[in-house]
Amino acid sequence: MSANILFLTGKLAENSLNKVLAGIQPADFEYQVAQLGISVAALMTPEFIARRLSDARGADRIVIPGLCRGDLAPLVEKYGVPVERGPEDLKDLPQYFGHGGKAPDLSRYATRIFAEIVEATELTVEQIVARAERYRAQGANVIDLGCLPNTPFPHMEDAIRALQSLGMQVSVDSLNSDDLLRAGHAGADYLLSLTEKTLWIADEVPSTPVLIPAKAGSLPSLYRAIDGMQKKGRAFLADPILDPIPFGLAESIVRYHRLRKRYPDIAIMMGIGNLTELTDADTAGINAMLFGIIAELRINAVLTTAVSPHASNAVAEADVARRVMFAAEEDRRLPRDYSNGLLGLHDRRPFPYTPEEIEEFAAQVKDSNFRIQVSENGVHIYNRDGLHCDIDPFRLYPLLDVDDDASHAFYLGVELARAQIAWQLKKRYAQDEELHWGCNTVAPDPRGRVEHREAALKKKKAAKP
Repeated sequence: MSANILFLTGKLAENSLNKVLAGIQPADFEYQVAQLGISVAALMTPEFIARRLSDARGADRIVIPGLCRGDLAPLVEKYGVPVERGPEDLKDLPQYFGHGGKAPDLSRYATRIFAEIVEATELTVEQIVARAERYRAQGANVIDLGCLPNTPFPHMEDAIRALQSLGMQVSVDSLNSDDLLRAGHAGADYLLSLTEKTLWIADEVPSTPVLIPAKAGSLPSLYRAIDGMQKKGRAFLADPILDPIPFGLAESIVRYHRLRKRYPDIAIMMGIGNLTELTDADTAGINAMLFGIIAELRINAVLTTAVSPHASNAVAEADVARRVMFAAEEDRRLPRDYSNGLLGLHDRRPFPYTPEEIEEFAAQVKDSNFRIQVSENGVHIYNRDGLHCDIDPFRLYPLLDVDDDASHAFYLGVELARAQIAWQLKKRYAQDEELHWGCNTVAPDPRGRVEHREAALKKKKAAKP
């Protein structure tokens, strides 16, 4: 039996919503549309919905506009069915439902993230904990403490205990045997890295080791270390080392493929910082490509870093990438329409509305409030007095007649500038919303901007005779 979904919307979006829903094929759900008598659907609140919608109208599920803010729990309690936010733009409903009736499942992944604090030796325990908390919030499973060559780390043990007291798993990264022994005796969960020449450390401490070749690029050396650990009956991870561009990247990927083919069931790690940190390119795309390879090779863990400013959100990007690629691998689908988290600079569907559709919206507007939308033709701004379009806000501004209201002029200036950036970069624009930069976006609550606009309009109306 197919689900019955009730979609809530406003006056301006009602026709578009019906067209989009009718075009979702295949769709394994039935639907109803309830227009609640508000012009702009995004300005709905849960309280408004509760006042205007008496019951769930027999639906099994209610979908409200994605930009509707507030706690949905009272709505769930009132209507007795799940209530969820849809996409921020109704044109994204086909992707939201996976072109059918099921939203993509990004709750699962197969690759654990080791997030390295490279300069741990130079930080206090409190600073290490603060950094680790940030990485954990971004998706890290293990916090890796980096040891710098010839640099004392007297507070290593305290740092390990502090992190573990907060429920974090900890690894310590060093090529110095004394550092690794100290870390193991302090209870570190993982040690990076052991070679065939230092396997004896695994006999001294219970930590799980990460094995690397004793000589760079030497798979036979890594094979001997793996065989040695298997004879001991101990758990381990193996890392043949990912080399940077142009110092052997392609060959190192071949090594991972050979390692997986030789040992189909062992746990493998890939250190991806050599690509994200050492390449002047947006790291979201690099992570997407790497995690595609990681999914195909069934690599179990990655070691990532966030040192360079351009790689500051590499942990969060890795978290999105591992979930998207896992889902794509499971579904046997291309990794498209799962998430916008890795689309930082551009969007796949930057202009959901055509100039003709925007003209239809403009024709329905009966008030003086300005609406701003972006199409492939440029920035559109309209109210009851007319519709204007240009690619330069400086040419639009003289047409708006807001010189007597500094507050409203400021608001429109901000929004038109944001719309211009969206048009230039081919990004999605929504009025009163920050531009989205994938998982690198930390958007503030937009209600302040909406309230500012509404207050400015009320002030302007009150000033008129």
